[in-house]
Amino acid sequence: MTNHHVAVITGASQGIGAALVTAYRKLGYAVVANSRMISPSDDPHVLTVPGDIADPAVGAAVVERALDTFGRVDTLVNNAGVFVAKPFTEYIHADFDLVTGVNLRGFFTVTQRAIVAMGSGGHVVNITTSLVDHANSQVPSALAALTKGGLNAVTRSLAIEYAQRGIRVNAVSPGIIRTPMHPPATHDFLAALHPVGRMGEISDIVDAVVYLETAPFVTGEILHVDGGQSAGH
Repeated sequence: MTNHHVAVITGASQGIGAALVTAYRKLGYAVVANSRMISPSDDPHVLTVPGDIADPAVGAAVVERALDTFGRVDTLVNNAGVFVAKPFTEYIHADFDLVTGVNLRGFFTVTQRAIVAMGSGGHVVNITTSLVDHANSQVPSALAALTKGGLNAVTRSLAIEYAQRGIRVNAVSPGIIRTPMHPPATHDFLAALHPVGRMGEISDIVDAVVYLETAPFVTGEILHVDGGQSAGH
């Protein structure tokens, strides 16, 4: 058991997820960090739980481990996600299964369990993408639109369903962020996809999540952190 608030973060081994672990520790939270492959932490207030969130058993196990170790769950950040850019007619069944498995089934299983564990107060943050609102002919992304668009919609739905229980549900909708996913050779091209002329930084997304965490009157919000993409180009 712990007197700390407890945050569960998926996709937590690198990039935005790893930075979110650090940010929540700075807020005084204990953290349960999940990724397919994640190393144990030297911090007694960080529990790492390896496993593929697309497996329904993993989502359930992550929340159970949080309860067993820290006794509570206050926040869930659904950061795990996969992105496969192909022309729509070139996607194969394996692409569909991969993207929906992580982006939808992974969200569904862990969020169900986390909301039960939260009881009468908590916070869910979903990381989506501004490609949902700002389709781009240079970045074919139907599966991202299908799955992350669903997360935007369910963010609003759950925010209303659980408002009376004190559970807030929000989303952060990034543009293209400078992470290990994007090779340096692609950075100039990716920067030009944003009206402000640059890629976002990991800290931009972390700051947005921390804002939502500390904004008790904000729920059902999809916060675009995209260098202006969703406004136009």
